[in-house]
Parts: sequence; C-alpha cells; structure tokens
Amino acid sequence: MGSKLLRGTFILTLGTLISKVLGILYVIPFYAIIGGDEPALLYNFGYVPYQLFLSIATAGIPLAVAKYIAKYNAMEEYAVGRRLFKTGVYLMIFSGIVCFLAMYGLAPTLARMQQLEGGYSLADGIQVIRAVSFALLIIPVMSLLRGFFQGYNSMGPSAVSQVLEQVVRIVFLLAGTFIVMYVLDGNVVTAISIATFSAFVGAFASLLLLLWYFYKRKPGLDRMLLEDRGTVKISIPTLYKDIILSAIPFIIVGSATSLYQLIDQFTLGRVLEYIGTAPDLVNSFVAIINFDVQKLIMIPGTLAIAFSMALVPLVTGAYVRKEYAQVKRQLNDVFQILLFLTIPACFGIAMLARPLFTVFFAPSDNGTALLQLFAPIAILFSLFSVSAAVLQGIDEQRFTVLGLLLGLLAKSVLQMPLIMMFEAPGSIIATGIGYAVSCLFMLFIIKKYVRFSFKVILRRTVLFFFMTALMGVIVIGLYMGLANFISPDRKMSALVLTLICGGTGAVFYGYMAFKLHLSDKLFGPRGTRLREKLRIR
Repeated sequence: MGSKLLRGTFILTLGTLISKVLGILYVIPFYAIIGGDEPALLYNFGYVPYQLFLSIATAGIPLAVAKYIAKYNAMEEYAVGRRLFKTGVYLMIFSGIVCFLAMYGLAPTLARMQQLEGGYSLADGIQVIRAVSFALLIIPVMSLLRGFFQGYNSMGPSAVSQVLEQVVRIVFLLAGTFIVMYVLDGNVVTAISIATFSAFVGAFASLLLLLWYFYKRKPGLDRMLLEDRGTVKISIPTLYKDIILSAIPFIIVGSATSLYQLIDQFTLGRVLEYIGTAPDLVNSFVAIINFDVQKLIMIPGTLAIAFSMALVPLVTGAYVRKEYAQVKRQLNDVFQILLFLTIPACFGIAMLARPLFTVFFAPSDNGTALLQLFAPIAILFSLFSVSAAVLQGIDEQRFTVLGLLLGLLAKSVLQMPLIMMFEAPGSIIATGIGYAVSCLFMLFIIKKYVRFSFKVILRRTVLFFFMTALMGVIVIGLYMGLANFISPDRKMSALVLTLICGGTGAVFYGYMAFKLHLSDKLFGPRGTRLREKLRIR
C-alpha cells in the first residue's frame, strides 16, 4: 500500500476510532443519568433529522474541496485550491445559517412527522430538535477546514480535531444532563435538550483548534504559492459548478445511514403497532434499532470512514496524473485491508452480543438478538463507504447516487412485508438487503470503469471468512465455558468476559495472519518487520 494512504488512513482511523469509542462509552453514564431507552429515543428523535440537515448544510463541499485541492496540487496549481478554500468559507457560513434557520423553523413539522414515544408531547419534540439545530452554525465551516487539510494529505488536524470535538461534547453532555437531573431537579426533556446542544459546544472547540492549525501552517502553505505554475485559468463560478456537481454524491453518501434510520423512524413503530406488537415492545425495538445497535456497529464502520477520507484525494491525484496502475494498487490494498479487519470485528461483535449489550446498555434478550443480526451488516456499510469514495475519486459520482437510491428503494419496498413476517428483525434484514444492492451495483461500476479485477479480493475474502470461522470456534467455546462462572448480565463481569473472549479472538486471528504471511502481503515491509519481531515464521 502506498505510504501516504497507509499513513493517512492510520492517522484518520486512530482519530476516528478514538472518537467513536468515546461516542459509545459515554452511553453508559448517559443511560444511568437519564434513565434508559425511552429518553434515549427522544434524543434520537432530534438527532436523526439533524444529520440530514447537516448533510445539506455542508452539501458535500468539504470532501469535494479536498478532492479538488488534491487534483490541482497534483498539477502544481496551488493558487486554485487556495481561492477555492477562501470562497468555500463564505459559502459554508451562508449554508450553515440558512440550514439552522430552516431546521429551527421547521421543528414543529419535523416533530409531527415522527412518532413520539413514552408520553412525550409535541412541544418536547420541538424543544429537542431546536436545541440540536444550533450546531449547524459551526459544523459546515469546521468540516471545510478538515477538507482543506485532507486535500494537502495532512490528516493530523482532522484526527485531533475529531477527538477534541468528541471529548468536549461528551464532557458538556454528561455534566449538563447530571446538573439538570440531580442538581437543579429538572426534567428529562431539558436534560435531553442539553445533550443535543452539546453538538454545538464540541464543534466550536474543534473549530478553534483547526483555526490554530491553519494559522500555524499558513507560512508553509504560502510558500507553496510561490511554486505555482499559474497555467490554469478557471473562474470561481465555473469551479463551483463542477464542485457542486461533484458534491451531490458526498451529500447522499454522508446521509445514507440517516436516510436508512429515517425510514425506520417513520415506519418501524407504526408497522409493529399495525401487526399487534405490545406498545412497550414497540418502544424498545425502535430504541434498540435506531440508537443502541447503531452505536455498537459503527465501531467497525470507523475504518471505512477513515479509508474513505484518505482515499478520495489520493485516488483523485493518481487518476488525474493517469497513473492507472497506481489506482488499481490502491484499490486492491484498501479493499483487502478493509475486509481483513472488518469481517472478524463484525462477527466478533455478533458472537459477544450479550455481554457487549450489557456493558453499554442493560441485559436484554431483544437487544442481544437484534445486535447479532445487525453486526454483520456493518461489513456492507464499510464496503458501501469505500466503494462510494472510489467512484468519487475517479469522477463517476453519478453512480454513487444511483447506487444509494437503488438500496433505499429496496429497503423501502421490503420494509413492511419483512416486518410483518419477522417483526423487528425484518427491518434489519431490509437494511442489509438495501446495502447489498448498493454495494453490488457500485462494485460492478468500479470493475467496468477502472477495469479492476476482484478475483484476488474474492479469494482473500474467502480466506478471511475461514479465519474468522476458526476464530469463532475459539471465542464461542471460551465464552460458553467462562459464562458458567462470569455472568454476562452484570456490567463489570460482562466487561471482563468481553475483554477476555474478544482479546483471545483478536490474538488468534492476528497469529493466523502472521503465520500465513498475510501481514507481509497486506501491509508490505511494515507487516514483515512486525512478524519478524514477533518471531513468527
């Protein structure tokens, strides 16, 4: 794998992984403070529409800017990228204000469109939606700065700012909800409003850090302008026309998870009620699928997000320089490493669903069953994210839109009949089929336009599944033995059980990879050196 892609992916993966882990761990004290699933459902009630407005506010511009800066930097036309960034700042400020006003004003309509559970009123829903809308004023500009640095293949500022954003958000969220509930003796709705407003506070801290990075590195960036070739003459309106066309797929891909969640938000509870599911079970199923499970399955998805962010500018640069062999090598490496890591991680989550769900939420038969079913779908989500990034990198983003629409159509058509057949699991099956349709379509397009062969990747994927199956025998056997002495239904013992079984599985899988010399083939000299240090022949 190219050193820039490997280094960039590692930095982004580390930052995103820390951010996501923190975003999952806070759930434990958050649930303890607010009191369980129904308040968490109200939190998600405001957060799902916010994600869609955020996608509109940023309009995919930050990643598109990263792509075009990488493109013009590859041509040594550094001034074009700087002009693009300066005008982008004004555009992001404007779009953030407009989307904030729209979400704030449409809060009553958005509240009516969703199904309020647990006895919450329409006014409660409006309050939560409006509290989270303030983040739209900050995040578009913050995201643009991250895209600017990524365009220069500098992933550190993005990674560090992600971690800072999450830390500040979580500290404010937990402190604010605790003060409301236990110091001021307030109500749950106010606490949830504080929790959603924390997105604004975290984003503001991240923005300040990114501005510090920018002004610290500005002298070096200005020196690059002295080496500008100045042969490309392109007007900003023409450039933004191309960027907006390029950005549309970024919007759609960025909102893919939210669109799937929105379908569940609007239909899952209603269909379950229609087929006669008990009201308390309806509330529980909606909360588990749209909040609890989503948190846990995004851990493997973190790798895909990091790969996508690092991949777009690098593939774009190689494609512009017509280094097609390099593009194919990058794709071959990224798909193999992605599957090598996500397949065991996703099935590991499924194997240890019971103790994992207990650690983060509470012991639940329904939660365990739904997490076991949903975890493998994270493999498809990862493939979807990376495939979309590849198509954007080679300027075939129109197929990204079509691929997602085909997946959403499959989800929408199958949602009701599958729920009627299988109850809540039917919604998860519909989501899996939707992502599978999108992935197959986009992989076919990549094969056609890049002339890329998936034969080696398919062979390696079979090997990864075989290794995961062997790992599964070890993990499940160990879990069944230890579960007789260590309860998976108490938080601390469940955590111990997860660490022992998960750690053993990871070590066994890693040993097999070194023994088969897969580390050499996937990670190059770095993998070889690590294997030799471990004295595995």
